[in-house]
Amino acid sequence: MTTSHTHPATRPDLVRDIERWARELGFQGIGIADTRLADYAPAFRNWLEERMHGDMGYLARNVDKRLEPDRLHPGTIRVISARMDYLGTPPPKATDIPDNDGTAYIARYALGRDYHKTVRRRLARLAARIDASAGGRFRAFTDSAPVLEKPLGEKSGLGWIGKNTLLLNEKAGSWFFLGEVYTNLPLPVTPPKTQPGCGTCRACITVCPTAAIVGPGKLDARRCISYLTIEHKGTIPIEHREAIGNRVFGCDDCQIVCPWNRFARRSAEADFAPRHGLEKESIAALLGWDEATFLARTEGMALRRVNYAQWVRNLAVAAGNAPADPEIVRRLKARREGANAMVREHIDWALERQGC
Repeated sequence: MTTSHTHPATRPDLVRDIERWARELGFQGIGIADTRLADYAPAFRNWLEERMHGDMGYLARNVDKRLEPDRLHPGTIRVISARMDYLGTPPPKATDIPDNDGTAYIARYALGRDYHKTVRRRLARLAARIDASAGGRFRAFTDSAPVLEKPLGEKSGLGWIGKNTLLLNEKAGSWFFLGEVYTNLPLPVTPPKTQPGCGTCRACITVCPTAAIVGPGKLDARRCISYLTIEHKGTIPIEHREAIGNRVFGCDDCQIVCPWNRFARRSAEADFAPRHGLEKESIAALLGWDEATFLARTEGMALRRVNYAQWVRNLAVAAGNAPADPEIVRRLKARREGANAMVREHIDWALERQGC
């Protein structure tokens, strides 16, 4: 949102007003940071040079815009970071690592409405309220542009970047979305808090099924289950399939075991409530979805980040890891008809592991 007027100074109580407006709009926390991200640049550039971003070529584009927010939105001198909790189900316990009993596991963030729409709409309303009070120029983002969300969240005092590369908050864990408002208003920054950090804990590194966390704060996306089941469009390497277990869209293991998530709370946000019973649906039932059903059931959801071929591919891997089940076998064979070569290869792998 852009207006034609600016205000060089802000009221002393403006930040308190912004915090109150944010809470009224469903955010659980906000912070304000300047735009200096030079301290994060070496690690990010090194990660790209090591090709750990895999096929996510967009991460290697517009690097300067990521590291210098005013290049993305000219005139930006402050970034308002906002946190919105998303668990539409009770917070998992540390012992709740998915077990392939024939049930499909979908990352908790993807069970409800696509968060991009919800968070960005609320951020736009927040920007409008600030504009009405103090003027300025604004642009809202939610995982939708070259923005270094976690570094900005850390700088603004919303938490610290943990060993699993997620932003952790000592009162809320990591089950939350982040969004940003870029502005030219000279708002007072909220300095990073003294954070407790991760200490000697290595729970997330130890639990990762595919050993994707290759060091504290360093993730090799090419091994990450979230990457393999969502961002990756082609064949899932055989060496990772068994470790994927029943995870058909994303993975939450590093969050489930994180000790800080014992402080996480269930979200009251209706948009994030699970849809269609997907928090506990069986692999066999999901294999019964044809493409039309998939498109109808996932409308307006983050699950649309994968296409139908990827969806069946992921279900086939989960089916290959599931206990022997004649219904899974029957539905795998049905899905094989008309599938492309990539999907058929995964189905054949699953059928072999089902004893066919």
